Amino acid sequence: MKIYDKIDPARAYLRGLYKAAGLSDDDLKRPMVAIVNSWNEFNPGHIHLNELAKYVKRGVYEAGGIPLEFNTIAPCDGIAQGQGMYYILPSREVIAASVEMMIKAHYTIKGLVMICSCDKIIPGMLLAAVRCNLPTIFLTGGVMLPRKIDGEYKVTCDIKEAIGEFKAGKITEDEFYRLENEICWTKGACNMMGTANTMACAVEAMGLSLPRCATLSALETRRLWLAKDTGKKIMELILKDKNVKEFITKESIINAAKVVISIGGSTNAVLHLTALAQEIGFEEFTMDSFDELSRGTPLLARFKPSSKYNITDFDEAGGVYSLMNELKPVLNLTVPLVIGGKLGDRINEYKVLNREIIREFKSPISKEGGIIVLKGNLAPEGALIKVSGLSSKMFKFEGQAIVFNSEEELKDKLKIGKIEAGSILVIRYEGPKGGPGMRELSIPAAILTGMGLNESVAMITDGRYSGATRGPCIGHVCPEAIEGGPIAIVENGDVIKIDIRRRELKLELTEEEIMSRFSKWRPPAPKIKTGFLVYYAKNVKSAKFGAVLK
Repeated sequence: MKIYDKIDPARAYLRGLYKAAGLSDDDLKRPMVAIVNSWNEFNPGHIHLNELAKYVKRGVYEAGGIPLEFNTIAPCDGIAQGQGMYYILPSREVIAASVEMMIKAHYTIKGLVMICSCDKIIPGMLLAAVRCNLPTIFLTGGVMLPRKIDGEYKVTCDIKEAIGEFKAGKITEDEFYRLENEICWTKGACNMMGTANTMACAVEAMGLSLPRCATLSALETRRLWLAKDTGKKIMELILKDKNVKEFITKESIINAAKVVISIGGSTNAVLHLTALAQEIGFEEFTMDSFDELSRGTPLLARFKPSSKYNITDFDEAGGVYSLMNELKPVLNLTVPLVIGGKLGDRINEYKVLNREIIREFKSPISKEGGIIVLKGNLAPEGALIKVSGLSSKMFKFEGQAIVFNSEEELKDKLKIGKIEAGSILVIRYEGPKGGPGMRELSIPAAILTGMGLNESVAMITDGRYSGATRGPCIGHVCPEAIEGGPIAIVENGDVIKIDIRRRELKLELTEEEIMSRFSKWRPPAPKIKTGFLVYYAKNVKSAKFGAVLK
């Protein structure tokens, strides 16, 4: 019998090209699995992912598949602070589109393994996963090991706060330099409840990765085993025809949001889970949903910078599934997991090993969760604050505004001027459209904390903050300034009132005065006039809806 009696000759062109890439006839009989990797040499959270990919591919091949790897971009939020930060949130859309295009162009792919770490890469791959809707599993890269310095474990956010401590004369130049050299001392995502680890926890909470994937160290041998098992598991999903939209559902997104709320996770997760909800058609899930969920979800754990504990401590206390076992009364336990079975059956196997780190449901740190939405005439459509990192002294605060039209103006003030206690720093034109790109102001926020002002000075912005931020830092003000939100007409000396318990953010001006100021207001010219960000600024939706592209 001739070979083309068995093989479709119409696919000869495709097969010939794959053979030129090194595949054999035997390889081409196997299901093709895309290993979607975000490895690069710029980013400590990603620099080891090429090694993990080797073990994933080994698992795929042993289970009967043929793994084919490609890369997407993965910029580092920390390195991009300042000017580079314009491009970080928009990179989520580029990552999502690049993965979607590669997979849909190479339509022979039967399943996806998403290898990713860090802030916008995990969310970008989540969006792409929904668009492709193939059997999909995630392997996040794990965390840096914490570094013990003078008897205390330090992690990345401690460097940022040290900038303020050094400026305030609290530490010497030698001490400051030692922190710079020693804190980030291994590969992996920053060992704090920043956006990277918040989103890794959200992925595990949705049942899209293997247990402990979010919290294990990047350097442990167990992560290599996990990588190989992930490769084997994708083949099971392919054989059972389990597409990712069976796992990314309204119910699993709400579960993930509740986990984020219960661990005092990054406010950036609000953007990303909202964007994911929009992608599956769950349009009623917005920024406001987090406030509703927070009212009924207790705060069971909190981590650096909101407490002394880091993500390694979280892992040793049992990790995400142990926390979810404790959180069972408010979770949907019927959602399916990529490991098989339903959530309620699986999490029973995981017990909390340290009650100082993961509290009992009936004895929480707080009855409400760590993220809430404030509203008022300064933020008619809402603003976000992470209360898990906030001193109770700042739950009710009133101060006079000092207004800045960019992050640079604020940094100049921090360099040369003294910030008086009782001030409220208002930083505007940093939203999704106005930035453009909704820069995070985590460095200025950390400097204020390091200077000891996190219990006497508040910050309000239409930009955003990091999960590494603590203190009275209110972000995501909607509508943003460039779209005519009231934050655009705040003036120096205006009185602003913050009331956390009443969820209020109020500018002490009459409606007549606000309207009078708006009659004279004109939006500023765009800061960036070429490249992708011009398109982004024209098409991005409000932070309320996840800053997705229209």
